[in-house]
Amino acid sequence: MPRPIAWVSTTSAAGTDNLAPHSFFTVACVDPPVVQFTSVGRKDSLRNVEETGEFVVNLAPEHLFEEINASGTDFPHGVSEFDEVGIAREPSARVKPPRVAASPVALECELHSTVRLGDSTVVFGRVVHAAVSEAVLVEGHPDVQRLRPLTRMGRDEWGTLGEVLEIARIPVREWEEGRRR
Repeated sequence: MPRPIAWVSTTSAAGTDNLAPHSFFTVACVDPPVVQFTSVGRKDSLRNVEETGEFVVNLAPEHLFEEINASGTDFPHGVSEFDEVGIAREPSARVKPPRVAASPVALECELHSTVRLGDSTVVFGRVVHAAVSEAVLVEGHPDVQRLRPLTRMGRDEWGTLGEVLEIARIPVREWEEGRRR
């Protein structure tokens, strides 16, 4: 099954910017806005978040497929994937780690908490700022056809958007009225 990708940027306490894709990612809470990603093992993303308390979740768009994959290379600790892969940064509005300049959405986060589960750590971040490119908005809302998010599947398999289905939710009042007919 496809999993959305959190392309997480962090900055170490020593000032090195890190960027890595994490395919165990989702929204954890709406109010307050909290997102989560899972670090399998002790990766630089996790170390940096624990040291500084900040990170950015950048949307992983289809047009950056090769760069996203390359940023998952197991570079030695202290090497910046931004520099090594040639990914342009832009300053964040509320946190120190930079955003990916070419990503259409960036969620700037402050660490809420972490939970250790076996060989993994789930990182929860409170979203303190959301940056969304005007180019992906339709009537003030992000349009998935313009976002073109990548997903991960298994092994070396990635997913692209494909067909999008749309259906309105049924209010309980209408559901009950329909059953009485």
